[in-house]
Amino acid sequence: MPDNLIEPRVVKGFRDYLPAMMIVRERLMETARRVFRSYGFSPIDTPALEYAEVLLGKGGEESDKQLFRFMQGKRDVAMRFDLTVPLARFAAQHASTLGLPFKRYHLGTVWRGENTQKGRYREFMQCDFDTIGTLSPGADLETLLVIHDLLAAIGFERFTIRVNNRMILNGLLQQIGVADRTTGVLRAIDKLTKIGAEGVANELVEHVGLDAAGAEKVVSVMRPDVTLDELETALADNETGRQGVVKLRELFATAIAAGLPAERLALDVSIARGLDYYTGTIYETFLTDLPGIGSVCSGGRYDNLAELFTKEKLPGVGASLGLDRLLAAMEELQLLGTTSTPAQIFIAYFDATRLGDYQRLARSLRAEGLGVEVYPEATGLGKQLKYADRKGFKLALIAGSTEFAADQWQVKQLATGTTTQVPTAELLTTLRGLLRSP
Repeated sequence: MPDNLIEPRVVKGFRDYLPAMMIVRERLMETARRVFRSYGFSPIDTPALEYAEVLLGKGGEESDKQLFRFMQGKRDVAMRFDLTVPLARFAAQHASTLGLPFKRYHLGTVWRGENTQKGRYREFMQCDFDTIGTLSPGADLETLLVIHDLLAAIGFERFTIRVNNRMILNGLLQQIGVADRTTGVLRAIDKLTKIGAEGVANELVEHVGLDAAGAEKVVSVMRPDVTLDELETALADNETGRQGVVKLRELFATAIAAGLPAERLALDVSIARGLDYYTGTIYETFLTDLPGIGSVCSGGRYDNLAELFTKEKLPGVGASLGLDRLLAAMEELQLLGTTSTPAQIFIAYFDATRLGDYQRLARSLRAEGLGVEVYPEATGLGKQLKYADRKGFKLALIAGSTEFAADQWQVKQLATGTTTQVPTAELLTTLRGLLRSP
């Protein structure tokens, strides 16, 4: 054995996924795909690497700082920081063959060199869905519906989708004469929950350059509990702001008409979404039992992003499920479980002369859609059952010479220890019944 062993470790901000976590992660991805497909979204994929010019300047100064960027030979390349900017490039490149409107979903890894914290890593998976090529409010409504159905399909009942429209802020800043400082104002408003209204007002004056009256106006309007009626009054003198209010009223009305529970929707004009490319509706989704984890599904409308790549108008709207943040939330809420195998049935290798029979049964059960693992060694039964229990199998099948002679199997429920003798002819029906039980 060499003396200079390499220490096994992971780069800060990155992580390994053990089976128990990865099983849940894959289940969430499968759920996301199922929901996206049910709405008619089609799958695509794009490269992890893009030319740096494709990504730079699209998400704002902070996103540019967080890029993993390097020279590959003479090529200036960077790893994608989200899936939306590559989508804009993709749509501009392939619009003529895709047909519009184009609805896509994309599950892929992205990279951001940001400060790590609970549920936030430098490498993480996004589950995106977007509609490209339409300005219709119907696409904004459908985005809201997908977010709701996605969280419900995953199993959450207590969550709130907070909705805003970037036109509200744009109209307000036009009204007070500081429309050229949108980026700085966005950054300040994004800190509202961390530093409070007074802290945001101070930052607007000291770092963004607003006067005290302008800062007070921004803070008084862009607050979480403001109503649409208040916004209508505050923005009465600005067409952009008024249109933002109209669009929000329409979105809430059609969402309720479509059957979304009113208690899961909320107006919150304090959500600003840090990325600069949003132009209209904005969505952020918070878990009622763990609001501090941040938004687990976010997005919005971006009508100008593709204009950087093509003269064709390609407005878009969509959202992204933050898979790893959601996993961190589920872990904290103790919703993950400890199972580290995707199969539910374990077959003990009890009789060394019967390996073919064990595998024949396993193959027949797999053909019926059941997950089955056969232990690889003909060792002590106690050791095998300990292994099965630790891995999280639900049922164990055991047969020795006595059972084979009687054409039956012992079926052991590992959680309770209950064992029953089942004829081979009745085994499939019995297993399905036990697997359906809690």
